[in-house]
Amino acid sequence: MQVINNLGKEVGTLLDELTITTNGSQLESKAEELYKAGIRRINVSLDHLEPIKFKEITRWGDLEKVKRGLKKAREVGLKIKINTVAISNFNEYHLSEILKWCGKENFDMTLIEVMPMGDIGGDTRYGQYLPLSQVRTELEKEFTLKDLPERTSGPARYVSVKETRNKLGFITPLTHNFCESCNRVRLTCTGVLYMCLGQDDNADLKTVLREEGSAALEEAIRMAIGRKPKGHDFEISRQSPNVSVNRHMSLTGG
Repeated sequence: MQVINNLGKEVGTLLDELTITTNGSQLESKAEELYKAGIRRINVSLDHLEPIKFKEITRWGDLEKVKRGLKKAREVGLKIKINTVAISNFNEYHLSEILKWCGKENFDMTLIEVMPMGDIGGDTRYGQYLPLSQVRTELEKEFTLKDLPERTSGPARYVSVKETRNKLGFITPLTHNFCESCNRVRLTCTGVLYMCLGQDDNADLKTVLREEGSAALEEAIRMAIGRKPKGHDFEISRQSPNVSVNRHMSLTGG
């Protein structure tokens, strides 16, 4: 929390806002602290509403604990968006259920395509891949989706959902490459800056800070961002079924 508190002090000066993406496991106890630290929006990863399936995909997760955390977060005033990865033969027939639940709880939702990141053992990313173009076609059989012109600093394209009165985003790194509008870099908790989610090039800012001091840090960041690639090389196919980069998404975050 100390890092979040320090960053929160910069909201309104160096930062326009501060948001976090979380699995929600600690929200019940931390929501109030997050709000006091200056956070007003959170993204919560949730890929299934069945407790057994939720535990299967998270490997540890307690769905009811996460739901209690979401309730607490809403009570303290945090705006909540649910992030759901669309996974073939896992939750593809439950996405409309999650969307309805989000509408009932007054949460916005974003759907994300599986990305070929990190080895997952015997399964393949190709086996998990579910194009969001296909998902949207299926959702439109039940919901009225209207494209919205708004864009954030992120890669999502948004629609309004008439029936649930919430907003639904689509993040499509494979069916619709969004690299031309990407302005994001990602800093890990170990001080490594990745300029692209789908590339391995990085800058070890922790070492720069420890060995050369804070004066050298800004220049190191500028040099790293100057190397930001034009795009990722994600590919999922029968010929290339698994990973484009070896690190898992959890290493760099959303």
